[in-house]
Amino acid sequence: MSGRPDKRALSGAARIYAVQGLFQMEAADQSAERVGKEFRNWRIATEYDEGTTPEADEVLFAAILDDAVTWQARIDQMIDRALVAKWPIARLDPVLRAVFRAAGAELVGGRTPPRVVISEYVSVADAFFPEGREARFVNAVLDHMAREARPEAF
Repeated sequence: MSGRPDKRALSGAARIYAVQGLFQMEAADQSAERVGKEFRNWRIATEYDEGTTPEADEVLFAAILDDAVTWQARIDQMIDRALVAKWPIARLDPVLRAVFRAAGAELVGGRTPPRVVISEYVSVADAFFPEGREARFVNAVLDHMAREARPEAF
């Protein structure tokens, strides 16, 4: 046993870091390149006085950031169509917007099965919003987005 986290834990950490990175990109108006470099150098598997931050699948992290930027217009349109008419994407909590963009990047990128994307990002939403209401909302929106992006999987 190596003590290294399993693939699922590494992927889960990459998704959480990707949501944080997308949030930072929007809030601080920073590029994916700058945010990716900062996370790789200072956040992922970094030791602090309080402990060490989790390791992550850095390839998945980078792919989510890159795909979210490359496909942002398409992803944002999918998010808009999944929301009710009186709740445009601009009204979303910025963390939820980052969750939807990260998940959308995986859905559009096509590397991860849609049902896995939904399940994983519901868990990510739970990490950011432990009260639970947002996780149900994320599940509903991502189900709509997944059916649009990858209808053959359903």
